[in-house]
Amino acid sequence: MPDSRASSSRLDPSRLKAAKGLITPSDRWVKGAWLFRDETLLRLAVLLDEAFRVPFTRIRFGIDGIIGLLPGLGDVIAGMLSLVIPLAAWSRGIPYVTLLRMGVNLALDVLIGSVPVLGDVFDIAWKANRRNYRLMQRHLGEPRRHTWRDWAFLLAFGCAMALVFAVPIVALAWLLLWINQHIII
Repeated sequence: MPDSRASSSRLDPSRLKAAKGLITPSDRWVKGAWLFRDETLLRLAVLLDEAFRVPFTRIRFGIDGIIGLLPGLGDVIAGMLSLVIPLAAWSRGIPYVTLLRMGVNLALDVLIGSVPVLGDVFDIAWKANRRNYRLMQRHLGEPRRHTWRDWAFLLAFGCAMALVFAVPIVALAWLLLWINQHIII
């Protein structure tokens, strides 16, 4: 027997009145849409990678390089801020090969950026957010069209991952052979 209280007006979503400032499920994406606009994403990329200039030089850096100066946590925080652009690209339907490139750009930025001093220099030179924004714009302008660079990158990434996984296996095999030849049981 169905519960008569389940269909009461207090549980009926069509009868709920939104309080001022409260985001209801129907307009959740409307309220957050400003974050994924091209202008906002471009401003975010510039803020993270190129907002400031070293005086009397052409060297530009953003808050990614500044936040990265905090040991350990700085690059993680900057990396979390940088996730907005790939997330926006994913929500716009960017192909997975491009999302993979964006992820690798971001991973390199966070991993190499976490090395003290040299990582901060890398952050300033690499500009992962600008790269990811350009990748997203290129694929929005030419949907479903991959260049040879996309596929070459994917192939190089696959080979690098195979090498990363192969090195420990080869090292272990070499160690076992060495132990077998030098230790008499």
